[in-house]
Amino acid sequence: MTGPASAVAFLTVFPGRKQIDRSALIWFPLVGAVLGVLLGGIWYGADLLWPPGVAAALVVGADIAGTGMLHMDGLVDSADGLLPPMSRKRRLSVMSDPHAGAFGLVAVVAVLMVRFGALMDIHPSLLVICGLWASSRGYAASVVNLVPYARDGGIANLFNADGSSPARPVEHSHWRAKGSSAFPAAIGIAIAITMMSMWSPLYGLAAIAVSLGVFVLVIAFGCIRLGGFTGDVIGAAIVLAETAGLVMAAAR
Repeated sequence: MTGPASAVAFLTVFPGRKQIDRSALIWFPLVGAVLGVLLGGIWYGADLLWPPGVAAALVVGADIAGTGMLHMDGLVDSADGLLPPMSRKRRLSVMSDPHAGAFGLVAVVAVLMVRFGALMDIHPSLLVICGLWASSRGYAASVVNLVPYARDGGIANLFNADGSSPARPVEHSHWRAKGSSAFPAAIGIAIAITMMSMWSPLYGLAAIAVSLGVFVLVIAFGCIRLGGFTGDVIGAAIVLAETAGLVMAAAR
């Protein structure tokens, strides 16, 4: 599959082969932006027909449906594996278990409530949701090349054409190699700054900064607990970064 189609198939419920290579990573922030546009359209339309609470609930539900709970599942597994006291090996085992534990259930319910509340208090804006969704996926694409992978197999194998070996972080010292690894994040931030500045220069840029800070903290926490990232940790970071950005955007 081509890079754009591969990125869409991986990040959404749209049909396609879920195995992708690194060429798709550059398209992650653009896929996030398109998701934001679709959700923003739903937000606007729902707000014309129903009260803010119903519109917010429909946006939350549409986001979950459109991504196939890919990132929410990562949040559940990360909460179950990273929060309780246990060994690294046990953490990875718990995060591979498809069943949700108490930590995961509490985390996902809390996050959904916060997202709902924030969306209900923000006037429907395609710019806000497009910017935050684009930047979160841009950060995620850069993590794959910049942070060590914690497993011997799993989601990172999807980024290899033959699935024969797990992805590894970029180890080149040349600044161009590192710069190209961070390129998806740069694209996501550029989209976010453009969108959010048009919405509100002050609160928009503050929302981007808070979102980025939360994403980095989640990845750092995963590295402390696991020695690197996993697909679940990236999913949790995406959800929490978006949620933090929405909360900041809802500030008065």
